[in-house]
Amino acid sequence: MSKKVVTLGEIMMRLSTPGFERFVQSDSFDVTYGGGEANVAVAISNYGLDGVFVSKVPDNALGQAAINHIRRYGVDTQYVARGGKRLGIYFLETGASARASQVIYDRADASIADAELSDFDFDKIFEGADWFHTTGITPALSDKAAALTLAALKAAKAKGITTSIDLNYRKKLWSKEKAKEVMTELCQYVDVCIGNEEDAETTLGFKSHGTDITKGELNLDGYKDVFQQMKEKFGFKYIASTLRVSHSASDNGWSALVYDGTEFYHTKKYEVRIVDRVGSGDSFASGFIYGLVTGLPMGEAAEFGVAASALKHTIPGDLNHATLAEVSTLMKGDASGRVQR
Repeated sequence: MSKKVVTLGEIMMRLSTPGFERFVQSDSFDVTYGGGEANVAVAISNYGLDGVFVSKVPDNALGQAAINHIRRYGVDTQYVARGGKRLGIYFLETGASARASQVIYDRADASIADAELSDFDFDKIFEGADWFHTTGITPALSDKAAALTLAALKAAKAKGITTSIDLNYRKKLWSKEKAKEVMTELCQYVDVCIGNEEDAETTLGFKSHGTDITKGELNLDGYKDVFQQMKEKFGFKYIASTLRVSHSASDNGWSALVYDGTEFYHTKKYEVRIVDRVGSGDSFASGFIYGLVTGLPMGEAAEFGVAASALKHTIPGDLNHATLAEVSTLMKGDASGRVQR
């Protein structure tokens, strides 16, 4: 029987400049759709599991277009509510070499930010579910969205469903103080916590000493100390952090650390040439979830997640279209990129 993974969050329209053009020089935008939890649902479905996406979109053609976009990849969207003012938008300028990528949000008053608890029947949504996933982006959208996220986590936990959250701090959406207050409460109902070193510090107050991401310095012993503190405070079953070493906007080192309270596991490191890094964290989260929910040991699940997200860096758009076979091939050490005939 296939595993059912439910995600809750916002889906947005993405407008990106063609190629590596800057906002000020571009005369057109490429249109696609995505969002943290929607990205996870698509990847989960792509791996052959039952991915279910829960959200609210406006009752108009743009809202339908967003839903159609992820439904074509097998995602169950029957629990997406309709109504509210608008679909959120974000604009992306893809960087290269020493020039960083830029994101501009236009998501105020998006439908999901004004969603009511009555829009969703969590008893029905979580029927037969094995896993529930959300991110720190959703509660950052509004107090209503934070209350909705908390209600969903509580409902999932009450049914014995494994819960996960990707901390995903977005400074353009809320303050560190507000994030820490809300996320500390949410994490009381989380089994698997995913997030990088910046997110752990800004949302939960845990600092990894000796790490400077701008210089590419990673102190793994510092991470272990942070993970142990997080385990002690929240009782997480698993804690995972992606590790990005930014050589430039075009070339990154990519790996992950995971911890289960006993074992501290550092995955293989990949050197990736970036086509599109948006959604790479979601790709790790979905791969890690896939591994755990299908019964892989923690280390293998983490290796699957890192390999999947390394491949995502090569794929334009928010969504990871890497196949199980491609992830498996990369995990076995074949990163040659030779043409498959």
